[in-house]
Amino acid sequence: MIGQCIGIIDIGSGSVRLVVYERTDNGGHRVVDGSKRSTRLSGRMDESGALPLGDIAELIDTLQHFKLICSHHGITQIRTVATAAIRNAANRDQILDEIHRETGLFIELLSGEDEAAYGFLGMINSLQADNGYLIDIGGGSTEVSLFMDRELVHSVSFPFGCVSLNKKFDSKDGLMDDALKSIESIVMAAVKENLWIGELPGLPLVGVGGTVRALGKVHQAAVDYPFRQTHNYIIEKNGVDELYHAMRAMPLDRRRKLPGLSKDRADVIIPGVAILRAVFRAARAKHYRICGAGLRDGLFHSTRFPDQPKLADPLAFSLKNISSLHNEAPTQHVMQVNRLALNLLEALEATIELPPEARTILHVASLLHRIGASIDYYDYAPHSFYLIVHSQLNGLTHREIVMTAAIASFRGKGKARTQTAPYRVLVSEADLDLVGKLGLLLQLAAALDRSETQRIGDLLITIDGTRLLLAPLAPLGSLAVERREVGELAAEFRKHWLLEPVLEG
Repeated sequence: MIGQCIGIIDIGSGSVRLVVYERTDNGGHRVVDGSKRSTRLSGRMDESGALPLGDIAELIDTLQHFKLICSHHGITQIRTVATAAIRNAANRDQILDEIHRETGLFIELLSGEDEAAYGFLGMINSLQADNGYLIDIGGGSTEVSLFMDRELVHSVSFPFGCVSLNKKFDSKDGLMDDALKSIESIVMAAVKENLWIGELPGLPLVGVGGTVRALGKVHQAAVDYPFRQTHNYIIEKNGVDELYHAMRAMPLDRRRKLPGLSKDRADVIIPGVAILRAVFRAARAKHYRICGAGLRDGLFHSTRFPDQPKLADPLAFSLKNISSLHNEAPTQHVMQVNRLALNLLEALEATIELPPEARTILHVASLLHRIGASIDYYDYAPHSFYLIVHSQLNGLTHREIVMTAAIASFRGKGKARTQTAPYRVLVSEADLDLVGKLGLLLQLAAALDRSETQRIGDLLITIDGTRLLLAPLAPLGSLAVERREVGELAAEFRKHWLLEPVLEG
């Protein structure tokens, strides 16, 4: 990578997008700028299949604007790709020549297979998903893939998308049954040419791209869902069917007022979801799962990490990234608390049955419990809660993210109940009990390194009746501060674990 920022420009069939990624001095990555212009290129082709000169000039103007944004960030590396609209245009060579002559940008013309591969890379690097079908509904094409054991097995690009089908079957006044059947026939005819679609029933259909993200936002608004992210949001078949039939019966002006739906997508969402539902049925999928990452994220990873763009562990990567962006807490102290917390959990798991996700969320919470200090050291706990809930913790469900935030900022079960109250549709009473247990475990681990000097190396943990005996082996100095902190925590710890921690030695 040249410089500290990368610009990714995606010339899609429905819109042209710029995303600016920054690499921080601590090795973290974040999006620092972006822009989008709706173009509907697939709907602007003339009868010969060519993009008119006026529309080429408008596209060039957009790209010049994006270059200006990139120059403000000091970007010298701009990766620009084009997908179905230009790929299928009768005058694509003229388009590419004009763009290069006027902007200096070299355009990578992605094939349908390229689109599928980059979309898969963006998805697999942001979700803990082993097996499933993947769909990316663009403006002029639709990519469908099958992945198993986190590897891409099959992929195909269909020559239709939400913009091109909307041009053919105008949904301005709603979509009638005959038009819907025609769209479904087009999709099913394409699917039948790919026998692997539907051979493995019961897998999730993971969706990337604007259509499924818009669907997720509308569904969340309809059910008053409290979590702000559509990434890793699951919708059951009946939920999509009911919402779709309600939307397609609406005239365009009513659809534009739907909570969660942007006005520039109010028309194309109807044919887009028609494609989605048809592929879902053909794949005999279990449910829909929305992924907030996709093509542009895959392009970023392949540009930033060309030798190894695919992540082995999305959660570990996002954890490292968040920690790099909020790094005010002493790293050695955080790692010590993490080690002690997991050691304590391992010892206590023999006394009580805990859910399988307990270790993972305690691990994450212990690494992130001090990130709120980047806002206010003296009151970091509530800020840690906010930052965790609003960060991209890839690999965790929405429920697990809320629980992680509550554990990391735990200051008593009453406060945890208040913090999680807006998310009670996700967090049950049993979950709150687990938050209490793991929150106290994290507090105990932090108390064992209150001096932040890592004086405790090996720690022998035993249970003697109602006492949790903590015996440091060859501590590196006095533990007077830690002993006092453990003592102050003992009564509250006993309420949750029925054990009183005692720091020996």
